[in-house]
Amino acid sequence: MSVYRPKDKDGNTSPFYVYDFQYKRRRFHGNTECRTKSEARKVEERERERAKELLRNEAVLAEAPMTLDIACGKFWIDIGQYYNGNARKTFKSSLAWLVKHAGADLLLSEVTNRLVSDLVATRRGEGVKNATVNRTVTEPLRRVLRKAADAWDQKVGKINWDSHLLEEPDERVRELTKDEEARIVAALTEDYQAVFRFALLSGFRLSECVNLKWSDIDWHGRTVSVLGKGNKRAKIPLTKDLRELLFPLQGRHPEAVFAYKVRRPRKGHRAKGEYCPMTYEGTKTAWRRALAKEETGVTDFRFHDNRHTAATRLLRSSGNLKLVQKLLRHEDIATTTKYAHVTDEDLRLAMETAAESQGKSQDRKSKTA
Repeated sequence: MSVYRPKDKDGNTSPFYVYDFQYKRRRFHGNTECRTKSEARKVEERERERAKELLRNEAVLAEAPMTLDIACGKFWIDIGQYYNGNARKTFKSSLAWLVKHAGADLLLSEVTNRLVSDLVATRRGEGVKNATVNRTVTEPLRRVLRKAADAWDQKVGKINWDSHLLEEPDERVRELTKDEEARIVAALTEDYQAVFRFALLSGFRLSECVNLKWSDIDWHGRTVSVLGKGNKRAKIPLTKDLRELLFPLQGRHPEAVFAYKVRRPRKGHRAKGEYCPMTYEGTKTAWRRALAKEETGVTDFRFHDNRHTAATRLLRSSGNLKLVQKLLRHEDIATTTKYAHVTDEDLRLAMETAAESQGKSQDRKSKTA
């Protein structure tokens, strides 16, 4: 069985098919990102052809200096295809970008500091942020070259990688105000209002929201199970607010918790009035459209900022950073400390309270004098 939907350790079946096959004693495995078996088989066939070509190139060039194209392909087979989620997709497209802009026939020994600098400049010219340049150019290229030198016995020039990494601003924590929350709810359709409210209450990432299954909800045990980063399974409490939000959604779809009602039917695919599982890209599109409405009036706010908002609200109400760590499922509390910030409004209120308290104290002293 080379195309299948895997199960995690708790027996929950993934909504996406993976391919898993061997060619000349080499294993090729990865997520097709397809929900139907027929589409997954098409992806598998493309991966089989790609594997054959890559191994043919490896055999021909086994004793020859390695080109960037071959090195990127080998790195993908050996390591990249096993990355998870969006990281896998981003890394694959990054390798393709490097090969296109640096040249497929470029020898690894010909990669110089000047070339890396030019690649960084080219990517910056595409209007992306510094963090994106680092993540899609410098870091992937560094991984490939280090692997080639350490494991494939390839001659690689000395690159000063630190000099090519662009400065990144500290990760911001954008919190949604109650007024902004109300305006976003008004801008979203009823179906997508539910997933938005769930993200605000649970701190789930977008991918975790759309992949949530009814089998993940333990009504009696009052927990919600989630498959997070690194395919790690965790649970959060099913609070009263979460229960009231999720309970009415039952019956829309047999597996997916969050589903949308079809308003424009597609012949042979879906019927009007049918509920279909929400997808990552579909939900991102609905989110962008809602925030693009002039009447929404919410700027500089991503879906992931709902997670920041959930964390900040919990910290403000409890004052306990450990609880925030548990909600967000951070292994290291150092990752959670970025939420231990004080907003301007918090600071203003604290200063006014302190001043008021000091004023009352002085009044009491003057009366007793």
